[in-house]
Amino acid sequence: MRDAGLEAAPTVEAFGVTDLTVRFGATDALTDVTLRARPGEVTAIVGGDGAGKSTLLRVLANRVRAAKGDVRTLGPSGIGYQPATSGVWPTLTVAENVEFVGRSYGMPAARIRERSAELLDRAGLTAARHRLGHDLSGGMRQKLGFVLAILHEPTLVLLDEPSTGVDPVSRLELWRLISATAGERAVDHGGANADHAGGTHDGDGGGTTVIMATTYLDEAQRAASVLALDGGRMLAAGTPDEIVAAVPGTVARMLDPTATLSEAAAARSWRRGMERHVWIPSDAALQHRVAPLDPPDFEDALVALALAAAPRSTAEQAVPDPSAGQAVPRSPSERAGTVGRRAQGALSDRAAPTASASHVTKRFGHATALAEASLDVHPGEIVGLIGANGAGKTTLLRIMLGLERADEGEVTLFGRAPDNASRRRLGYVPQGLGLYTTLSVRENVAFLSRVYGVPRPELPPALSEVRSRIVADIGLGRQRQLAFALALSHGPELLVLDEPTSGVDPLARARLWDTIHAQADAGRAVIVTTHYLQEAEQCTSLVLLAQGHVVGRGTVAELTAGATAVLVRSEHWQRVFGVLDRSGLPIMLSGRDVRVAGREGASALRERVMRLLDGIQADVVPVPATLEETVVLLDSGSNEGNSNDVTERSSDGTASGGAASGAGS
Repeated sequence: MRDAGLEAAPTVEAFGVTDLTVRFGATDALTDVTLRARPGEVTAIVGGDGAGKSTLLRVLANRVRAAKGDVRTLGPSGIGYQPATSGVWPTLTVAENVEFVGRSYGMPAARIRERSAELLDRAGLTAARHRLGHDLSGGMRQKLGFVLAILHEPTLVLLDEPSTGVDPVSRLELWRLISATAGERAVDHGGANADHAGGTHDGDGGGTTVIMATTYLDEAQRAASVLALDGGRMLAAGTPDEIVAAVPGTVARMLDPTATLSEAAAARSWRRGMERHVWIPSDAALQHRVAPLDPPDFEDALVALALAAAPRSTAEQAVPDPSAGQAVPRSPSERAGTVGRRAQGALSDRAAPTASASHVTKRFGHATALAEASLDVHPGEIVGLIGANGAGKTTLLRIMLGLERADEGEVTLFGRAPDNASRRRLGYVPQGLGLYTTLSVRENVAFLSRVYGVPRPELPPALSEVRSRIVADIGLGRQRQLAFALALSHGPELLVLDEPTSGVDPLARARLWDTIHAQADAGRAVIVTTHYLQEAEQCTSLVLLAQGHVVGRGTVAELTAGATAVLVRSEHWQRVFGVLDRSGLPIMLSGRDVRVAGREGASALRERVMRLLDGIQADVVPVPATLEETVVLLDSGSNEGNSNDVTERSSDGTASGGAASGAGS
């Protein structure tokens, strides 16, 4: 393990743990973990399910005892804690949730009313004050959970995956709230409540300390510091730049992605869209032409660090890649050899779409869920379907699969109207995986084999060794592997994957995408829905839905070409954030830098920001807009009825990337 940044960190830290170990029975949930978090900053804990993120937060929240190590935290009144379940009472209204929590902390009634009005307005929940918790969307529920966590103005805020399962637009809104909270000065909660495990807080008033667990690497990269966990152990720690710099050896892009690699080299490679990246240890050589990535991006860095930390036998374990429809593992070198076929056009001459929706409209009563939406997916393509919760993604998928009827428009599945026979030709992995968790692995396999009337698939070693165990007990990684194996067992021609990598660590995510790409290389069509926008580059094309309309389609480059952004860097970053936040511009905190997105050209956006910051010394630099920022702009444009400010309208009425206004500075 390379521990980036800890030795160079400042000596005065507000909260954290040192050499922490937590045991549940004979199992070590955390081993020798150190975390340091400073006031006024967001610290991210990143890792897959089971990495130990929640356990670490619960230690800091005084809910789990440490077996050994030092813990520096506060008492209950100084801590705001949002659990992974949001912490919202589903049978209470929004207003009742806020009042109940405020009274639980002993806040005066007048202060509860004042604070409630302020926070609900900032969270965009004022109009929902009288809605029950279980009637809120996922994004609204998570924002309310955050409001409840910070209602009493805590000094330390602990957030357990507040954005998991939340759409990109709501995630950005939530991050904006989190960023603003980090920049605020907290109420002093010192005194007797500050004592715990030998540590006390003598805060310097520099802002609120926010520690947030997440599986989204784009969120972690925006944090001031990051702790990456893997199996309860530290994988890396420091600023995102320090973690990238700590990668041993070289991360490179293969110039010939179709080259056949040795078993060892192939086990250290992974897919990034049409490219294949590889980690080359310092003591190894690769007999192929590569272009070093100097520096690699944050995702590649964490994958490389995970490979460096993994035992050789684990790193080289074959990943299930049933490109012929059987769930059997192929060797890493065989997987690597399939890369690039689609890029070379081997599958591009198949004109007929596997699934198609043309000008589809769907109404539920007086509400229009879809309006003139169109989507095609061809053999060998991976189409990503993205958009906010309620945008119409699920409705469109259900119509394309024949589970809902369209009010207008035409839908075909394998060239004909969807029916039971055509649905047998597809494989589906729902977000909940669709497994029978009270049955064993063997029983799940037997059931699906009988349903499809096919022989039982040969399972990869990681599943074969647990075939007698109940599915609920095999862990998320193996559950996802099993769901993929079952979805592919009957040789489907179309794969429909709903949030296929939710909750998994970076290396496991890379391996799952290896499998998805192998299916497309073998000629299968793939539709993926995802909230994880860093995965968008893995898709052949993207379709963005907002308010039931297709407002954008194309590659990542095509979609982002119509948006601009600037990076604002200042010693007075809290003032900068406050001024720009009040302006209503789409902003986010990235460490202590502030990013601002817009529809105008880069020069015009820069001048606009500089005028707003008149009197505050700051550097304002144009930077490429991210896909996340573009999605927010497109979504807000759709709400305002002017999404063509960002993208041009194509001949079929949908938007495509590349508006001239977005290019250049």
